[in-house]
Parts: sequence; structure tokens; C-alpha cells
Amino acid sequence: MTPFALTAADKKILNRGGHDYIVYHDPGTPALLDTLQPNGESTDLYKWAFSLVSVWQSHLDPSDSVLWDISPASIGNITTLPHTAAEMKNFYKLKEGGDIGTGRAVNPKTGLPYTPQIVPRGDYTRVLAEFWADGPSSETPPGHWFAILNYVSNHPSFQKRFNGKGPVVDDLEWDVKSYFMMGGAMHDAAITAWGIKGWYDYVRPISAIRYMADRGQCTDSTLPNYSKAGIPLIPGLIEVVQVGDSLAGEGNKNVGKIKLYTWRGHYHIANPLVNTAGVGWILAGDWWPYQRPSFVTPPFAGFISGHSTYSRTAAEVMTLLTGDEYFPGGLGEFHAVKNQYLVFEDGPSRDITLQWATYRDGSDQCSLSRIWGGIHPPIDDIPGREIGKKIGPAAFTLAEKYFTGQVTNVKNDRSLAGRPIEWSLEQNYPNPFNPSTTIGYRLPSGGHATIVVYDLLGNVVRELFNGTARSGYNSVVWNGTSAAERTVASGMYLYRITARLNDGRTFTDVKRMLMLK
Repeated sequence: MTPFALTAADKKILNRGGHDYIVYHDPGTPALLDTLQPNGESTDLYKWAFSLVSVWQSHLDPSDSVLWDISPASIGNITTLPHTAAEMKNFYKLKEGGDIGTGRAVNPKTGLPYTPQIVPRGDYTRVLAEFWADGPSSETPPGHWFAILNYVSNHPSFQKRFNGKGPVVDDLEWDVKSYFMMGGAMHDAAITAWGIKGWYDYVRPISAIRYMADRGQCTDSTLPNYSKAGIPLIPGLIEVVQVGDSLAGEGNKNVGKIKLYTWRGHYHIANPLVNTAGVGWILAGDWWPYQRPSFVTPPFAGFISGHSTYSRTAAEVMTLLTGDEYFPGGLGEFHAVKNQYLVFEDGPSRDITLQWATYRDGSDQCSLSRIWGGIHPPIDDIPGREIGKKIGPAAFTLAEKYFTGQVTNVKNDRSLAGRPIEWSLEQNYPNPFNPSTTIGYRLPSGGHATIVVYDLLGNVVRELFNGTARSGYNSVVWNGTSAAERTVASGMYLYRITARLNDGRTFTDVKRMLMLK
């Protein structure tokens, strides 16, 4: 398969069993369950991640009295992703659900606070899972983002300026260029995700959860059915069936087995138009993803999440294409009507509106939807997001060259892929920010670059980068601290790039950013 903007530098050729596997942006081996040495960090992460999937499916009950504000005032605004097991466990909220996103106090497009939308958590999670669902009759992940592209393009307040700059282009030019760019990016995301899936051939939650539970529990050696390779017990969520339990079965045949407090599955839905499965205790061997009964789980490997890869790639493209990380008006919306929208079971119990301030917020919600849907654990999610952050800008950069005539045929685009058209210091994102923000810049060729943050009096706050920068898109993260590692005060700051290319050309630019606490 010929990629669009993926390059030889992104590529590995791996061999197993005499067969070559082409892998782009190799994320490395995911966490594995080591049944011989089951106390290592990899095994611990594996158990935690797949157990979390079952726990999160206990959030699919709108009658559990848990209410969430699902507006951008409370959800979204993820500025950093986890890179270690400890960071991952802090990033995802095991029992409550969701992530560390705290939302945004103000819609920057209106200057007003986002209006709260308080809804049952079980309605939000089910709508989210079905909106981004995979399987028969779905739009599939790339299709969702073409639909979002259409939504943005047709928004009454949106002006069709390429990269948010220059003159407004006509509808045909916009559609051709935006579809070309999005299509190239989705093509590369597919090649990357499925190449990784093919090589690592990783397990899905339905297999991992049932396998660990079949081995037993790994938490308490004094309880029945103990196995170091078993599933970890969580009181009220993952337990051992005891004598007298309603799941004990005839002649106590199920005593000692693992039971899960989770979505009960399609065995409990006689008619999905009027029934819901609800949440309750089931034997772990009866656990199902929240999917159609005819589409139990995708028939291919899990790692990495295609949804996370596609969605973050597309979010980066939308941000660069429009020149703005925010949806038009600072708010993108999708409405799900009470007792009409859901297909897997009846619901939602009230009208629900999915809302996103930025394209990246939409991408992040898509990633979480696959966990609530029982299709991916966090292990699959984060590498997909990180890879999407690379694929999107690369596809955007190459597509620009077709529009400006720097690339005139497919034969010569390979050598130009990944290089920008011109110098560029991007607006930081998010902006305003707290606690961290990303500063992107593009260079027409390699050289030396420095990125320095100043206060409004011109005093140096922190030098973020001073070294060799490659041709193409580069980025650096500022965590809102000074050179002394102290958190800076709220307010306006300047950031400046000074670059000298290997051919002697120089470039300087300055932009502003706002730190809010």
C-alpha cells in the first residue's frame, strides 16, 4: 500500500515466520500478561487496563443517579498525554470514569462561560459509545470525520480560508482541497494503525477479561480461585462468587468463579426498541462489549486503536486546515433524541447533546467511547493519539505542496513529504492554557532553532528549546514554569522563535499566549 505522506524515516520492516510486516511509527510492544512472572510492571498494567474496561461498563446505567456536566465547561481540554504506567493510571479515572480533562471556563469565541449540560452519566456514555461505534451500517471512524468536516464547512459562521488565512475561497475549491487533505491523512492513519495491528496481533477486551477471570483472581491468596495470572479484585465491581450468591448456581457450581458488576449484555434485552440490559452482577464468562449482538467485537487485533489514530489525525488536520483549534463559534454539537437515538438498547432516557469546544476534544471523546464500548483498553488508546499527532501535520504539509504547485505528480511527492512550504510559527494550543501548551513551528529545511518565552516587560521566563530542528513540522511543550521550575503567574506571555537554517537563511517571529489559573 502506497502511503500519502508517510516517509521512509517513519517505516520499519519487521519479520516473523518468514513474512515481512511493514510498520510505520512503531509504538513498541504493548503491555503483556506474563503467566510465568506475573508480578512485573507490564503484567500489572495489562491487568489494570482490561479490568478498567469492565468497570467502565458499569457506567452504562442512566438510573444509577450519577449526573455529569458534559459541556465543555467540565469535559475536555487535555493538554498532555500519559507516557508511563503511573501516568496512565492517573489519566483515566478507574471507578468514576472519564479522564483528567477539566474543561474550559470561557468560550473564547463568545467571551462567555460554556452553558452546563447536566445529564445522567449512563446516557452520556451510551450515546458516546454508539455515536463513534464501529460495525455494520456505521460511518466508520474516517467517515465520522468527513461528516464533521462537512458540519464545519457548512456552519453559518465559518469562513473558508485555507489555514485560516488569505481570501475566502469558493465552495468547490474548499471541498476539493479539504477532502483531498482529509482523505490523504485518513489513508495514512489506516496504513499505520493496521500495520501495527498486524505486527502486534493484540488481544481484545472480551478475550482478555474472560481469560483472566477463567484463571481466577490475583488479589487475595486466602480467597478461592487464586491465580497470579488472574484478574484483580475490586470490591463492588470485581468479586468472587460466594455460597448464597444469586450467581452461585445449581449445586453451587459457580462458587469461586469471578463475577463482574457491569453492563449485563444482550441476554437481558428482549427487544432493543423498548428494553435495556441495565447494569448488575454477571459471571465474567458472560461479559460482552457494548455493541450490536451481531457485532460482538471487531475481527482483527486491538492494538493500536484505529479510532484514536484516525480521530487524532483528523483533529490535527482540522486544526491546521481551518487555522483554529476551536469549532466555529467555539462549539461543535451532535443531538441524540430521547428514546430514539440508541440502537443497541432503548434510550437515551433524555435528550443528550454531545459537545466539543475543539477538534481535539472531539477526538479525545472518541477515544474514551471505545473504552465504554468495550472495544479497547487504555493501552490501545494513547499510542494511537500520539501517532495521530504526527500523521495529521505531515499530511497537511504535503497536501499544501499540491495546492501551490511544489508537487505536480505522485512521483516527486515522496521526497517532499513532511517539508513545509514556508517558515511558520504556529499559534500555541490550547490558548488560553493551564497548565501546559504546545508551540508548533515549521521550517523549510533543517537548522538551528531557539524558542524562548518572555514576559511583557521583555524578561526571559524560560528557554524551551535550543538545538537542531528538522525540516518540517516541529513542536515544543511549555508547562507554565520558569527556568527555576516555578509555576508562573496568570497573564499574557510572548514566545519567540529564532532559526538559522543550514544554508544560512534566518527567521524570527513572535506570538502571544495567555496563561489562566
